[in-house]
Amino acid sequence: MRVQFQTVDVFTDRQFGGNPLAVIPDARGLSDAQMQAIANEFNLAETTFVLPPDDPANTARVRIFTPRAEMPFAGHPNVGTAFVLARQDKVCGRGFDGRNMVFEEIAGLVRMTIDTDDGLATGAALAAPQQFRIIRDFDPAMIAQACSLDPSDIEARRHPPCLATCGAPFVIAEVRDRAALRRAQQRMDVFLAHLPRDEATGIHLYVEDTEEGADFQSRMFAPLHGVFEDPATGSANVALIGLLAHLRRESSLRLEAAIGQGVDLGRPSLLRAVAEKADGVVTRTFIGGKCRPVMSGSIDLQ
Repeated sequence: MRVQFQTVDVFTDRQFGGNPLAVIPDARGLSDAQMQAIANEFNLAETTFVLPPDDPANTARVRIFTPRAEMPFAGHPNVGTAFVLARQDKVCGRGFDGRNMVFEEIAGLVRMTIDTDDGLATGAALAAPQQFRIIRDFDPAMIAQACSLDPSDIEARRHPPCLATCGAPFVIAEVRDRAALRRAQQRMDVFLAHLPRDEATGIHLYVEDTEEGADFQSRMFAPLHGVFEDPATGSANVALIGLLAHLRRESSLRLEAAIGQGVDLGRPSLLRAVAEKADGVVTRTFIGGKCRPVMSGSIDLQ
């Protein structure tokens, strides 16, 4: 059995920047075990597998795998998958709307909007499948330990480190300055002891900083998913923009931010994040960015 694949760099306007993604545009006939094995073989943060939708009104069913486990939802895999599909004529043999897509995922329906230039797809944006919510708070000292930082490096005046989600749960913590963000390194032993994979996808650190044209810089560690550091994490940053809107005093607003990630990995990424808040509740969140194609080929399964 021969399976076609494409790779794309997501949340970047240049090749070999952003977050690389492998896309299997037609995964019909693959078993769960084969999908997991292929994701482990690529050894990227995520690999996506496109299948016919359960509801023909939707574009596709999209399954997302890290090297270790399946994800209910993730940001850069959706943006990159939509970009790849928008540049082809059919999805699993079916015609589709190449400008507005709906993906069926474990976390729910993910609505995609394609960005184009002269009719050619250049990127995409998604609406998160779940409303923003905070699940619980964490001890700042433990989060500092998990990231090889001093407790004083965690900035808790606006909010304590908290587990927040718009479809995938992340511990979100603010650090005191850019130097602290740069020093952070994940500690597998602390993740194993305090942050089980089925509770938190990873730790997402951020700081206000205008480097690389951004409003914030961030880093994300998810070692229990086989992702020691991610160059760009849409599902974490869409939760971050939801948290920032939640913390604002205004009862209703539209908050926009450019969030940088991957700079310290040498893979600079830029994510466009939006949150809408009404009557004190964050109602909708969005994340998007540009993409660049990189490779295509086939996998011979025996």
